[in-house]
Amino acid sequence: MSENAFRALPSVEKIAAALRSHVPPSVATAVARGAIDDARSAIGRGESPPSHEEVLARARELLESEALTSLQPVINATGVLIHTNLGRVPLGSRQLDEVRRIVSGYSNLEYELEAGSRGSRYGHARSRLARLTGAEDALVVNNNAAAVLLVLSALAAGKEVIISRGELIEIGGEFRIPEILAESGARLVEVGTTNRTHLADYERAIHPETGLILKVHPSNYRVVGFTASVEAQALAKLARGRGVCFVHDIGSGLLAAPEDVDWIQGEPSVERALAEGADLVTFSGDKLLGGPQAGLIAGRRELIAQVSRHPLLRALRVDKMTLAALEATLDLYLSNDLTAIPVWALATATSEELEGRAKDLARHLSEQRTEVKAEAIPVRSVAGGGSLPETDLSSWGVALSHATKNAGELARALRTAPQPVVARVEDDRVVIDLRTVFPDQDPALLESLLHALR
Repeated sequence: MSENAFRALPSVEKIAAALRSHVPPSVATAVARGAIDDARSAIGRGESPPSHEEVLARARELLESEALTSLQPVINATGVLIHTNLGRVPLGSRQLDEVRRIVSGYSNLEYELEAGSRGSRYGHARSRLARLTGAEDALVVNNNAAAVLLVLSALAAGKEVIISRGELIEIGGEFRIPEILAESGARLVEVGTTNRTHLADYERAIHPETGLILKVHPSNYRVVGFTASVEAQALAKLARGRGVCFVHDIGSGLLAAPEDVDWIQGEPSVERALAEGADLVTFSGDKLLGGPQAGLIAGRRELIAQVSRHPLLRALRVDKMTLAALEATLDLYLSNDLTAIPVWALATATSEELEGRAKDLARHLSEQRTEVKAEAIPVRSVAGGGSLPETDLSSWGVALSHATKNAGELARALRTAPQPVVARVEDDRVVIDLRTVFPDQDPALLESLLHALR
């Protein structure tokens, strides 16, 4: 291809000028340059040079593509209640109302109104957490990994931390307990084996260099068969007798659950972990607690004070939006209004409710799209988010198969719909699990399904 083909391409400035009424100049220039680079590549492959209109159309496609990759709401039809990739858990109207009330103007985030002097952001959720858990004091940071890191840094830097080999977990994204421990400056002391650890293993490991005993709840896996582990109560008694701090990381952040949720029984609550003798308990705010992303530390007052003085806290602190959402969440627990917390509202939806919605959705799809087979079926949902492994919930969903599209193509069409829907694929069918779809999302779900089937 001659150089004339390249010279015939419009300039970056001309393409950018046509876009500037819609986007900032820097964005218009970057997108125009990308569209012209694509045109040059096409010419280099022997294709005909695109016209000005074709290059401009490509630039607009690139703009739309960038918009699709930005943060946007999706409908979670996977049946995974706590879906880390989809933002863990949603917040409800009362939680969002409190965030809006606080962030729409100034607030007393770090100001004591009565004294008229500087205050601490960490005191806002403290009393609520103490009342709900029985803790003497509490502290909030930006996630549970940060909570564990801060506790280890403040209480065990330069010392040894004893932990069972069966609890050296990976918490997601290839972040592992030994790596977090190493970053804190503490030295790891492993006891027991992967499947069996006894109290005597801990007893033998304690010596003057011991900083603390750490117990990590295996919230994202189960070891079954020939196994043994030491109960938290026994570890707490041992730690007290030897003058060592005992920290229990329970992860999922269970405070309480609605009365009819029987599948939660095996999960340790924060209150129980403290009652069993833990000096400090660390847990997440955005899993079974149902609030914003946060890491919470609850326990003995003097230890919370020691942790609060560590300089790392500045890098791990939470903002006013997180604190507002967390306080609103805790207030719902204090008023025993758990179904106003979305994760519990979804978890407590009855099979009869879900079945009725699934049959309605399947009927509407079958009536409007003859090329699709839509069938309401019973399915199983899971808690997800590193919580309650091997625990599932009965649910109902809609299984879809298409006359010309395979399940992968249909699932992709749903993900790229104007209102994206993330579903799962089973037996070459797309399954829409309604356990994680709010009832008021059903019309938008139907519209996205019809869009994807066209």
